[in-house]
Amino acid sequence: MTSHGGFVLWFTGLSGAGKSTLSAALNELFRQRRYNVELLDGDEVRTHLSKGLSFSKEDRDTNVRRIGYVARLLARNGVIAMTAAISPYERIRDEIRGLVQADEVPFVEVYVECPIEVLAERDVKGLYKKALAGEIAGFTGVSDPYEPPRAPELHVRSDRESLEESLGKIVAYLERQGLIGR
Repeated sequence: MTSHGGFVLWFTGLSGAGKSTLSAALNELFRQRRYNVELLDGDEVRTHLSKGLSFSKEDRDTNVRRIGYVARLLARNGVIAMTAAISPYERIRDEIRGLVQADEVPFVEVYVECPIEVLAERDVKGLYKKALAGEIAGFTGVSDPYEPPRAPELHVRSDRESLEESLGKIVAYLERQGLIGR
């Protein structure tokens, strides 16, 4: 594996916005470049690291803090730690940013935005339509809050940009910041 400094690449956005798709594509690109990289996907973390947690605000915060803790440990040991989790609350994302940066590790927040109308159209399980109809309580972005980042390092629009365009923006930013090689 290629030696580089670790950093946290934190993808946030609503369910279905494209966080997992983008991070998986970047994971593949980084592995091709032989970088040390780990992807902490929200669904996988819920299965293995946060099993038993509910979707209450307290448990969501606990889940995101666990993801942040593992990402911080990886990054300060030279790994590119990517996360792909809704992480709906700005205060918790900022808390994690502060802990990561206290270790002198770069933290890059990527806001993956997509309007709910488009997410409802994309949603093969029909969860957004059920949530919008009031059939699912506590659904993030519908009946439970999602607080978009106010100043993310990167903002991609999965409803307007192709996967390749969004990836290009992210890679170009990371190269300009000296976090990855050209």
